[in-house]
Amino acid sequence: MQSKQNLSHQVGEALAQHGLVLTTAESCTGGGVATAITDIAGSSAWFDRAFVTYSNEAKIEMLGVSADTLEQYGAVSEPTVREMAQGALAHSRADIAIAISGIAGPGGGTQEKPVGTVCFAWCDRHSWQKIETRHLNGNRDAVRSAAVETALEVLYKELQQREKKS
Repeated sequence: MQSKQNLSHQVGEALAQHGLVLTTAESCTGGGVATAITDIAGSSAWFDRAFVTYSNEAKIEMLGVSADTLEQYGAVSEPTVREMAQGALAHSRADIAIAISGIAGPGGGTQEKPVGTVCFAWCDRHSWQKIETRHLNGNRDAVRSAAVETALEVLYKELQQREKKS
């Protein structure tokens, strides 16, 4: 994986090139993606806002995540991150969103969702969306750092694909 700073810079250049603005909805990363993005000078041209929704109540109140979704699937689930990403777009002026929810540890894991389970969603205002769950290794810091890098890397790859299509 590339460094977060390098990835953030590349993502920013690609967003600017496509005329897109990003928003984030983060839980286990606690704003880590937004921090990586805003560490890059000029990011105000392609970054709108961040939602750090650590609690279920914040996910419901700030992003419009359904209480039923949270009850049925849990905060760390693909349905939840899908709703987080869609809610971030609905409550921002952005064109594209990243959402993350996971179990960074050291506690909180279960046999079904062990520590290191992280769900991601990326979507835009058109029809593109990508949702996946990854199992990341390491301690709390390593899981959170890898989640931020994954979020940026997948978005950058999507923006590169768009470049090839245009």
